[in-house]
Amino acid sequence: MNVRTRSSAIIGTICLVASLALSTASADESAAPPKAPPKAPAKAAAVALEHVATAKNPIAGAAGPGGTVWIAERAGTVRVLDSRGLGAPVLDITAETTVDGERGLLGIAFDKRFAYFYISYTNLEGTSTIDEFAVRNGKIQKNTRRTVLTQTQPYANHNGGDIKVGPDGYLYIAFGDGGSGGDPHDYGQNLDTLLGKIVRIDPRGAKPYAIPADNPFVGDPNAKDEIWAYGLRNPWRFSFDAGTGDMLVGDVGQSEWEEIDWAPASSSGGENYGWSEMEGTHPFRGGTEPANHVPPVHEYGRNGLGCSVTGGFVYRGKAIPALKGQYLFSDYCDGTVRALQMKNGKVTGETDLGVSGGEVISFVQDGCGELYVLDIGGAIHRIDPA
Repeated sequence: MNVRTRSSAIIGTICLVASLALSTASADESAAPPKAPPKAPAKAAAVALEHVATAKNPIAGAAGPGGTVWIAERAGTVRVLDSRGLGAPVLDITAETTVDGERGLLGIAFDKRFAYFYISYTNLEGTSTIDEFAVRNGKIQKNTRRTVLTQTQPYANHNGGDIKVGPDGYLYIAFGDGGSGGDPHDYGQNLDTLLGKIVRIDPRGAKPYAIPADNPFVGDPNAKDEIWAYGLRNPWRFSFDAGTGDMLVGDVGQSEWEEIDWAPASSSGGENYGWSEMEGTHPFRGGTEPANHVPPVHEYGRNGLGCSVTGGFVYRGKAIPALKGQYLFSDYCDGTVRALQMKNGKVTGETDLGVSGGEVISFVQDGCGELYVLDIGGAIHRIDPA
């Protein structure tokens, strides 16, 4: 295990880390001459985890204004990580949420101009709630808070809760299937609910939000217009590739298979990832594979230490050139950081990076493409060259 235990508050200007990469890092992969597929598994990039801060149950994060990284703590606080370390809370909703079950403050995101800040949390009744704040000069304007969207949750687990602003500027929200086990209400395949879905809305287009006209089910009387993709059990962290715009989703399995789903940037939405008829590429409890099932690009069984996939990001930083274009992910129980090599939506190789982030609950990408690993126990690590 290659983990640096020396605490480092010297993050400096966050982008500075990326600038220390070898000069060859600036060459884009697409500019390289074509190469024959490797005959042996790719050698893992040499990386280390640099401990940069400790938080109270860090659960999500986002690149913030001025080269900062904003960290959400599950109980309901948001803190800013900058050159001075992890600051005092800039937002505190601890009186409005609970950590019962899988609840809490589950996701945060900025729009592209850092003009608006979004939080995703479960309120005291367990309802998934997305709120918006205006941001001025890098500071949250608390008096501008408004609720954008809510979704009732029948159980205390499988809330999903991750949120991202996509390359198109719209807000994407991941919801689990409502909880319990085995999707008892068949929400995953039911297009008349937002549960078990990734939702796409325009929070600035209307009050409380507008629905993009090109969403895949707009005008379908049997489907919610907000739905972008469906057939998900508990999408625990999704991201957009900063280089291509592709979407990747880590979807937690029921009892046997963990999966990572993919959609190209050119997708018009509507992907059916199969749950609860399928768990990964396998029929679930006698289920029938849907005709439009989009199988995962990667799956792994629970015959090892893994139990709950934590989706990550495609690495687009400069500090570790050998990682460029690879998708990093982990598992809450296993903690090992792994990388998938991909080409045209197909996995061509997988490597164990030889580092463990503990109980990995989330990855965070800063404004320069460098990645951080959050351990729900408190540690925040940056992925550095070894």
